[in-house]
Amino acid sequence: REPGEPDSQEEDGFGGQPRRVANLAMVPNLRQNSTSLCRSRRPQCLFSSCEKQENLSSWIPDNIKKKECIYFVESSKLSDAGKVVCECGYPREKHLEEATWPHTFQGQEWDPKKHVREMPTDAFGDIVFTGLGQKAGKYVRLSQDTPSSLIYQLMTQQWGLDAPNLLISVTGGAKDFNMKPRLKSVFRRGLLKVAQTSGAWVITGGSHTGVMKQVGEAVRQLSGSFCEKEVVTIGIATWGALHNRESLIHPMGGFPAEYIMDEGGQGNLTCLDSNHSHFILVDDGTHGRYGVEIPLRTNLEKFISQQTKEKGGVAIKIPIVCVVLEGGPGTLNTIYNAITNGTPCVVVEGSGRVADVIAQVAGLPISEITISLIQQKLSLFFQGMFETFTESKIVEWTKKIQDIVRRRQLLTVFREGKDGQQDVDVAILQALLKASRSLDHFGHENWDHQLKLAVAWNRVDIAQSEIFTDERQWKPSELYPMMVAALITNKPEFVKLFLENGVQLKEFISQATLFYLYQNLEPTCLFHCKLDKVLAGEPERLDPSVLLQHVAQVLRELLGDSTQPLYSRPRSSNRQRLLPVPSVKISVQRVSRQSLYKRSSGQATFTIDPVRDLLIWAIVQNRRELAEIIWAQSQDCIAAALACSKILKELSKEEEDTDSLEEMLALADEYEQRAIGVFTECYRKDEERAQKLLVRVSEAWGRTTCLQLALEAKDMKFVSHGGIQAYLTKVWWGQLGVDNGLWRVVLCMLFFPLLYTGLVSFRNRGQQAEGGLARVRAFFSAPVVVFHINILSYFAFLCLFAYVLMVDFQPQPSGCESLIYVWLFSLVCEELRQLFYDPDGSGLRKAMLVYFSDFWNKLDVCAILLFIAGLTCRLVPSLLYTGRIILSLDFTMFCLRLMHIFTISKTLGPKIIIVKRMMKDVFFFLFLLAVWVVSFGVAKQAILIHNERRVEWIFRGAVYHSYLIIFGQLPTYIDGVNFRPDQCSPNGTDPYKPKCPEIDQARQEPVFPEWLTVLLLCLYLLFANILLLNLYTFQQVQERTDQIWKFQRHDLIEEYQSRPPAPPPFILLSHLHLFIKRVVLKIPAKRHKQFKNKLEKNEEAALLSWEIYLKENYLQEQQFQQKQRPEQKIQDVSDKVDTMVRLLETARLKQSGAVEQRLASLEEQVAQTATALHWIVKALRDSGFGSEDVPTLAPQKASVGRDPELDSGSKAEDPGDAYHVNARHLLYPSCSVLRFPVPNEKVPWETEFLVYNPPFYTADRKDKDLVDPVGDALEPLSRISYNVVDGPLDRRSFHGVYAVRDGLPLNPMGRTGLRGRGDLSYFGPNHTLQPVITRWRRSLDGAICRKNVKKMLEVLVVKRGPSEHWMLPGGSREPGEMLPRKLKQVLRREFWSSFESLLTQGMEVYKGYMDDPRNTDNAWIETVAVSIHFPDQSDVELKRLNSHLHCYDEGMAIRWQVVDERISLCDNHKVILQKVAALFGAYY
Repeated sequence: REPGEPDSQEEDGFGGQPRRVANLAMVPNLRQNSTSLCRSRRPQCLFSSCEKQENLSSWIPDNIKKKECIYFVESSKLSDAGKVVCECGYPREKHLEEATWPHTFQGQEWDPKKHVREMPTDAFGDIVFTGLGQKAGKYVRLSQDTPSSLIYQLMTQQWGLDAPNLLISVTGGAKDFNMKPRLKSVFRRGLLKVAQTSGAWVITGGSHTGVMKQVGEAVRQLSGSFCEKEVVTIGIATWGALHNRESLIHPMGGFPAEYIMDEGGQGNLTCLDSNHSHFILVDDGTHGRYGVEIPLRTNLEKFISQQTKEKGGVAIKIPIVCVVLEGGPGTLNTIYNAITNGTPCVVVEGSGRVADVIAQVAGLPISEITISLIQQKLSLFFQGMFETFTESKIVEWTKKIQDIVRRRQLLTVFREGKDGQQDVDVAILQALLKASRSLDHFGHENWDHQLKLAVAWNRVDIAQSEIFTDERQWKPSELYPMMVAALITNKPEFVKLFLENGVQLKEFISQATLFYLYQNLEPTCLFHCKLDKVLAGEPERLDPSVLLQHVAQVLRELLGDSTQPLYSRPRSSNRQRLLPVPSVKISVQRVSRQSLYKRSSGQATFTIDPVRDLLIWAIVQNRRELAEIIWAQSQDCIAAALACSKILKELSKEEEDTDSLEEMLALADEYEQRAIGVFTECYRKDEERAQKLLVRVSEAWGRTTCLQLALEAKDMKFVSHGGIQAYLTKVWWGQLGVDNGLWRVVLCMLFFPLLYTGLVSFRNRGQQAEGGLARVRAFFSAPVVVFHINILSYFAFLCLFAYVLMVDFQPQPSGCESLIYVWLFSLVCEELRQLFYDPDGSGLRKAMLVYFSDFWNKLDVCAILLFIAGLTCRLVPSLLYTGRIILSLDFTMFCLRLMHIFTISKTLGPKIIIVKRMMKDVFFFLFLLAVWVVSFGVAKQAILIHNERRVEWIFRGAVYHSYLIIFGQLPTYIDGVNFRPDQCSPNGTDPYKPKCPEIDQARQEPVFPEWLTVLLLCLYLLFANILLLNLYTFQQVQERTDQIWKFQRHDLIEEYQSRPPAPPPFILLSHLHLFIKRVVLKIPAKRHKQFKNKLEKNEEAALLSWEIYLKENYLQEQQFQQKQRPEQKIQDVSDKVDTMVRLLETARLKQSGAVEQRLASLEEQVAQTATALHWIVKALRDSGFGSEDVPTLAPQKASVGRDPELDSGSKAEDPGDAYHVNARHLLYPSCSVLRFPVPNEKVPWETEFLVYNPPFYTADRKDKDLVDPVGDALEPLSRISYNVVDGPLDRRSFHGVYAVRDGLPLNPMGRTGLRGRGDLSYFGPNHTLQPVITRWRRSLDGAICRKNVKKMLEVLVVKRGPSEHWMLPGGSREPGEMLPRKLKQVLRREFWSSFESLLTQGMEVYKGYMDDPRNTDNAWIETVAVSIHFPDQSDVELKRLNSHLHCYDEGMAIRWQVVDERISLCDNHKVILQKVAALFGAYY
């Protein structure tokens, strides 16, 4: 690590990329943690801020520790202030008292392991940066030995951070460095974009310098603009290197702790960056030492990357990416460790130093990355410190850079403008996907993992460009788990993408899927609370059909009782057959996924309409974009839109949050507009079919109709549509033509023989030609005729009623009065018929509720009851006058009924609605008016009248007179001009005169202040008239009266369509006929469902197809209109300009790349020509021709800065990789020994390598008798004979005679960086046997599976212990044995001899050196690979082999694995397997 680079990572490196995805139990109980949410649907903190602080103050000291020096040992160095300090770096006063006691550790040297101990931390809480005004962050001081699991618990549980979808570790230079302004802007924008969109954590060193400062400034720039959510930036810094850390020490927690950034006085220390949100301050008990945090940061990042993030039914291990800017030697170690552990790295070219060195050579073949080239780059980019690089250091850099570049799939170089890239976020996410492809996932699992990442990041653009390509053809079933995740997490763009890529909702939605979706409703939505209340009495483990039955119950409350339940109650027989589904697991494994989405073969308990069910699920959660996508897929789209409008309006009535309420109402209005739009398209195309859609019974929506849904939802705009009004008009006119004049209808009503003259026309020409009774029946059954006959009848009733009241009201009822009684009785019978009228068969209770929900029906009942009361009093002689008064008032109520009758009129209807609404609103205005009336009246009365004690006159003066003044009746005495004493009573004794005002008895003149009463009168008249005038004006500008009239017109038309044709009192004959049929003859009633039409299946299917076609036209028209909007046009032009700029930049880059390619090709050809000429010259010289001076070839210059994508196809195979690679990994396996770095060019023994000084290592083995000596002394090794058969051991190499130097054999493939025999058993070659046991992969029907036309193989592999890689069942053999030890561990003993015969019959596919990480300079592995193939699945030996497979060791596992290039197998075994696949022409 370079000094001054506290953020660099050490050798431990990063956490490995997640290899497997754990299964996830997907069905949490709906009621868990939801009770409190139902009480208050907005998310609330479980504790107040004070309670949170108390929890932190108790939890952190109990679990988090700091480190303190407990032994003061004076250091030879002084502090910056010239003080004596301890070896830990702290002065004496900073130590505990016991640390200065001389007898505790007397005479011992200071040792951090002994003399630093842990104790409860004293620095934690909220941090506020003084004077900067940023939001408070979190901080904690903790020991460097704190477990990563405890830190993660602190961050997620105590600090309340959500687990990240991505971990971005930013590393690089710790000192300030300069970046180009444009590159700086691109880096900041891209980093924060990926952090926000993917829900990532950004981890840095936390100080206000270098790359950490760049990240902090990026966060500050974002916080200054609008952002949806805060970016979590975690700074992990060294406590002992922190300036002004004393201000953070609060033993009980700082809430907040004020921190001062003092860069001027920080000296060799650093300040925290104010733009980070969380700080982890790592303490090792020392002061002024950097890099303390590196091991803890490394372990924490590794731990987090191994955690599983569960979201939306999908579980993935948290991916990690390393972003590199600038940096020194420590940063190189960070990149090397990250790449070694499988962590992808993004290197930002142009940021300087290490980042630029790697970026410059990333596109070169390994053979061209030489020591001289790296030396050249270091001199260019490390000008200030190049002289400090020794030769061995340059060799080490060369080796590490070669290893980094060799794993190109994990290395991404961000070059501004490359491939049209403009932001770092695309480079970061592409790097993760590229790394995911390189993992040893088999086939679908790899792509599935990539798709999970894209969904977790919510980056549909990355999914479109990187995942849904021609390289991979997705099956719809493979997308189902991701579809569920996208639905639950509300990612509509992904839902749209999956639908475009083959997901069919009919196949996707099953009972189990729908059950799971409702189990995962958003906890804060209102529907969740309503459903939770319904489920209160149900058991914890619910049957899916029972849950959906309760969902249907809640939905019926929202849709109205006119609809049938969408999910019917399961029958008891069916219910017993259903298996409970308490939990469902979505896994990447094929079997689990298919089991989830497979439909039951048995009889379904309810009908699933996938689009309807998914649309309802989205609408009840108020998810606009998601519902829009699903509605576009719907069949019965008009009914669906109206049902959505109804649901949203009903939910809005119970919504408490104003914003959500407005969103719901706006969305309801939007769906009403969609219904109008589609219906308009239909009506333009075909009026008759459009009207059929209105009254078609929709089975999907509870056997209701579009018209009924619109009426239930009070969608007045839809009902007032011209097409619907035309349909209502057609119903109103019955079988008559709508073009008949009203005067013709009235004439035919009065003189029905005119029907035969053709005065009125019928809609049906056949009826027009018919005569007799059919024409009369058709005429008098038309609702318009029934209505006008009833009007005439009602006017006759009112006239007769008025005549009796005013002229013929006798002590004994006259004939006219008796006729009124009969007439009223017929009205009562009609009201009873309407009360019990139930066309839908919904029950008496529902029919009564519908009847009394109408205002006019209530008025009718009140009028009838009042008439009965008046009649009762009228029949009692002593109450005759009282009865007359009651009947007179009742006449007024019957007259008011006329307002309802005339609502059908296009002229009077809207005016009546205005009056009706005015009557409602006037009560609110009367309250305001009463304030002025009473205030003026009381003030006037108190000023004018002295001590009036008569209550009636007080009321007259204070209220009655004040009210009359509004209408111009002014008191004559108020201003004293028209005052007359004879018009009042001086003492108030005359009951018929008011009391006189205050007067002068001598002069008989008023003494009250006339100016005050006049002023009060003027103000009173002013404000009273303002109120009345505003009331009038308000009513004049009432909106939507026309829509309201058209909406209410339906009720009147429906009433008169079902009404008997005869008017009262002749309607009694119809009632008598009905009574005889139902009660006497008991003829069952035929359910006549108004405005409902049940179509045949074929006709309904054709009608719905036609509706879908026109819906698509409507959507296209909407899109066209959207594009025509000025704002959209401007946006389109802007996008086109951006695209053009990108294309131009890409063309420039491609052109320069093509030139580079051509130059490289030319350079290669020149080099080949030079080599050939050199060979010719040498051959001529050897033959005696020419001079002895052979011209030397100039060294070939490497072409610098090539793009890896451009070079990927230039060479099919990198010559540099011909050398062993695994045998030169710096870290030797299973121990902490580091090899000496050996670059490619220094591998051959013939190449001079003066600084080569490898360490010696030989592992200690328990079976010392079976292995060679350690090798550190030559005497025991002298007895070993190399290149011959040495006793039971064959020390000969397949590659010929190998050299022996200083008594040790030399690896024939060259240097490895390590001497000794390492972890191997013998010096020289260690011979192994690798049996490759294969069979053809077959489907369930026995057919051989194929991929890309080629047959697919399966190979037998084993796995030992926690290793992530599978291996072939081979390895070393005991002397004299034929079978490898590993094979014996998985094979029963009785089959050993049979397998030996199979080996002898097998085919040898490889013999030679194995590039194994255990190889050393003096010991290496050579193997023989033998192929044993079973072509026939019925092969006896194959069956015997399968029956004898058995793992004797619990740590061993064995299975048949599909052969694929991404098989999770050791690298050297993959090479063998590839040869076997080529041998059989199989897929690899």
